[in-house]
Amino acid sequence: MKKLTHDQAAETFLLSAVLALGGGFLDAYTYLTRGGVFANAETGNMVLLGIQLLRGNWGRALTYLVPILAFALGVWVAEAVCARFSKHPGVHWRQLTLGGEVLVVAAVAFLPETLNMLANVLVAFVCAVQVESFRRVRGNAFASTMCTGNLRSGTEQLFYYRRTGDQAVRNNALCYYGIIAVFIAGAALGAITCDALGRKAALVCAAILLAGCFILSLRGERKLEEET
Repeated sequence: MKKLTHDQAAETFLLSAVLALGGGFLDAYTYLTRGGVFANAETGNMVLLGIQLLRGNWGRALTYLVPILAFALGVWVAEAVCARFSKHPGVHWRQLTLGGEVLVVAAVAFLPETLNMLANVLVAFVCAVQVESFRRVRGNAFASTMCTGNLRSGTEQLFYYRRTGDQAVRNNALCYYGIIAVFIAGAALGAITCDALGRKAALVCAAILLAGCFILSLRGERKLEEET
């Protein structure tokens, strides 16, 4: 049995799809149960921050600034873990970051509505850690917590496939659109679960991410096969 390297295991479509499922779930979760915000990407928060600063609403501006800073901190932490453990013989640094995500998301489930801002900050932090730790699927750049870039890349690959007929390019396009479909499915699952469990729905997302930890570990013991 040929063992996958850590990087190869981290870039499989299966793991990437599980992470996208969790990313879509978290977006639905924060929107439906934590005050109608999207905590996975910070572009919207930056726009709203600028608007509130222009209007002189300093307190309101702070509510958008804090998640932005939390996202930046998440990127920093992911890189720090990578720098510390990437050469460690017994620990995969991505397993550490993903395991940390599981714990933080599970903790969010127990925060009351009065701490919605903290919940959104923690989700923003988790999403930053995830998007920085897992940046490629089958060798191609992708994001598991937001899909604008995936849509651009998938459409670009589809255009080049129409021009060249290259099957590898077609597979890249299908991969990107597959990730987008899973992200949407995650949002739908999140909506259903939030309706049933409310804030505790975050525990379901924690379970999804925990499954990703197991996949990351088990893929390293399976025979390396070309994925189509």
